[in-house]
Amino acid sequence: MKRQKFLVGFFILLLATSEFIFAQVRQVPKRIIEIPSLTVVDTLTSDFYTEKYVVTLQQTLAHGEPKKGLFKQQVVICHRGFDRPTLLVCEGYDGNYALRSHYKEELSTLFDMNVIFVQHRFFGNSTPNPKNWTYLTAENAAYDLHHVLELLRPIYPNKWISTGVSKGGQNTMSYRSFFPDDVDFSVAYVAPLNRAIEDHRQEKFLRRVGTKAQRKQIMDFQLTILKRKSEILPLLQQYCNKKKLTYRITMPEVLDYMVLEYSFAFWQWGTSFADIPVSEAKADALFDHLVKVSNPDYFSNEQIYTSFDVQAAKELGYYGYDLKPFKKYATIKSTKGYLAKLMLPKGMQVKFDKTLYKRLMKFYKKNDPKIIFIYGQNDPWSATRIPTFKKKKNIQIYIQPNGSHRSRIKNMPQDIREMITRQIQQWLDK
Repeated sequence: MKRQKFLVGFFILLLATSEFIFAQVRQVPKRIIEIPSLTVVDTLTSDFYTEKYVVTLQQTLAHGEPKKGLFKQQVVICHRGFDRPTLLVCEGYDGNYALRSHYKEELSTLFDMNVIFVQHRFFGNSTPNPKNWTYLTAENAAYDLHHVLELLRPIYPNKWISTGVSKGGQNTMSYRSFFPDDVDFSVAYVAPLNRAIEDHRQEKFLRRVGTKAQRKQIMDFQLTILKRKSEILPLLQQYCNKKKLTYRITMPEVLDYMVLEYSFAFWQWGTSFADIPVSEAKADALFDHLVKVSNPDYFSNEQIYTSFDVQAAKELGYYGYDLKPFKKYATIKSTKGYLAKLMLPKGMQVKFDKTLYKRLMKFYKKNDPKIIFIYGQNDPWSATRIPTFKKKKNIQIYIQPNGSHRSRIKNMPQDIREMITRQIQQWLDK
């Protein structure tokens, strides 16, 4: 009898506890639903966050000019606690990896933060229809982030931190210049600051990165591919047919561009030199390695980064290629204007506008916002990193020795890693 009473009491307590927990869990979507112009799309599972949701909100195409039209922007909310700091991820692309259950951000993991992950306009589900490229600007992207923060800050009143990787790092850097006081501090990973559509500082960087022997090994492989073009081209054609890749240029020209891209991609992603086949290797081995490092889909009509290409051509800038060492064997005679020729929407005429570059240089030179920049020593994008300004206490630049585009806090040397985390903790505690 006592056992029955105990079990009844236990189940009543369990039910009450479950209802309490459920009520707590439901606080996030309830608070979101109360926000005008924001809609919960789906509830997601997460291995790290206690709650996770995909939402959409209405954004204006041209901020300050609602008559120009609206579009829906996708945002992922990853919840740890209403009393925790909140990380605003300034994604540069569609960022659909954030939908996966195992997704988590480095800073969120290190400091137990909520995450508000904002998909970039004109990417993925945040693409307006029709796609008017006029409104794809860094300024409008900054206003997108500002609007998201304004809507969600009442729910998450603790400190806010902005972050992003690569193009997301550019977005983080740019957003801070338009809205300096939106967040308490920022961490930008491997973020370039280019000053031209073909900046050329990257080509100079590739001529001195690593050791002389390493650069020669890369060059020898590139020349081997071109010298054995007659063996490689059938393999390339077969590969492209299988993948249904089409191009605006001939297959020999595609191969030339793959060879030119190879050295940049090799250093960017930290490829192992042990993976480079010897010159006498079979054509299959040479081709397989080339494709692994410099895939032909990058130059195809089917590549999925048109929105990035447009931004690069308009104001973000990009890099060029040094054709001189390969002219004897290359089919192409010049690489100038390759972005427009190969990747921009057909017929699109774009003149690079240096206004954003000048704005960012002026802002970071005249101000000292709390922002940490992280780069990899061997990453070609570090050739166009933000410069080191004198007498800046809060603008801090950390470079991973021999690091690539994958450089993060976690893979820094221990002393640098501790320095960065200590600084972030101090900013969080203030």
